[in-house]
Amino acid sequence: MTDNSQKNVDLIIEARWLIPVIPRNQILEHTAVVVHQGSIVEITPIASARALYAPKKTVVLNDQVLIPGLINLHAHVGMTLMRGLADDIALMPWLHNHIWPAEQKIVSEKFVRDSALFGCAEMLSGGVTCFNDMYFYPQATAEASLQAGMRAQLGLVVLEFPTNYANNADDYIEKGLLIRDAWRGNPLLSASLAPHAPYTVEDSTFEKVITYAEQLGLAIHTHLHETKAEIAESVEKYGVRPIKRMANLGLLGPNLTAAHCVQINDEDLELLRSYRSHVAHCPSSNAKLASGIAPITKLLQAGVNVGLGTDGAASNNRQDVFSEMRMAALLAKATSEDATSIPSMKALEMATINGASALGLEHQIGSIEVGKFADLTAVRITEVETLPCFDPLSHLIYVCGREHVSHVWVAGDLRFERTGQQAGLFANIEPNELKDIVLLWQSKLNQHKA
Repeated sequence: MTDNSQKNVDLIIEARWLIPVIPRNQILEHTAVVVHQGSIVEITPIASARALYAPKKTVVLNDQVLIPGLINLHAHVGMTLMRGLADDIALMPWLHNHIWPAEQKIVSEKFVRDSALFGCAEMLSGGVTCFNDMYFYPQATAEASLQAGMRAQLGLVVLEFPTNYANNADDYIEKGLLIRDAWRGNPLLSASLAPHAPYTVEDSTFEKVITYAEQLGLAIHTHLHETKAEIAESVEKYGVRPIKRMANLGLLGPNLTAAHCVQINDEDLELLRSYRSHVAHCPSSNAKLASGIAPITKLLQAGVNVGLGTDGAASNNRQDVFSEMRMAALLAKATSEDATSIPSMKALEMATINGASALGLEHQIGSIEVGKFADLTAVRITEVETLPCFDPLSHLIYVCGREHVSHVWVAGDLRFERTGQQAGLFANIEPNELKDIVLLWQSKLNQHKA
């Protein structure tokens, strides 16, 4: 084949190893991903790609494993600057005595935008290309994620009580839907309705959320069964456990992502399974807040789709999906007393294609397949702490960390690159901008620390 017969493309990535996620349990060696106009057009041996295509740019990854971009299925990136504000405290006192008072004093549109940009930088540098968010001022988070060049599903949060953002449930819904109109049509952004939790939202409001979600084709994102106290309160007030209440109201369904689902029994599990709802498993946050350990092995065995989330930096305190993959796998093995529970491939699926399925984006992202967006993460396996490497898939879960991420692409555009021991460079975020954000808000938050 002559050079004149080669096809012009934007990018070829040549990888030492490639784990596409779909097909499952497949590790390809010396493989190229061919990218044009943001999408994957071919996956082929490197020699074949060199013969068939004339790329504008070639990236050679001699020491890396290439995987789909990671998906953070439950986040509050607008809270990133509250990292470490109140630690070693259980969920309800943490919320009532520390987080909610701090939010009343400090949260504004500018705070959320700055905090979200900081959070996007943290996630990008850890291989995350898409996140499912829930917080006030979603337009501010949208602006930050677009600057970072990330993909996001933005939760239009709904509460009953007033905050700096809105006055009541109707105000939250109205503001959220108006804000959504500002980014409709942007390929990187989508929206969900995000009633905060059963203990902060009344039946009438849930009914409105369900109606709007059905009319507008929106997903729903909520916290559910995070603590024993939440369940006891629901039984006392409504006579049923929260998941049963949600089922009775019509909230459960394939468009629902329920964060946490820590305290669930067999009846709760069956409801999640039968309604085909999705679960965002946040093992580090659940452990830190002493909420418990979600029965993920049982959920997966029942066929419930489970993805991974970090929760917010205020409660984790890392927005690090590598940590969540490892934690999820280890906790599942410990609680089930079965070393085969959540093997490496399943952990990676939870952080990629399972998250994409929960967001309704499984035909666009979550695996390395022809026709999907080129949302890709490269992980370098050359450092002392990562060698020797007998199985790159196992290494991803049990050895590698976010510090080993070398490249991150979103729709074929390079958004983050780390060379050797350098701190890493973002395509659209200046390090000085992040330093200025910390200097501004840390002092203000320290003044209002509860």
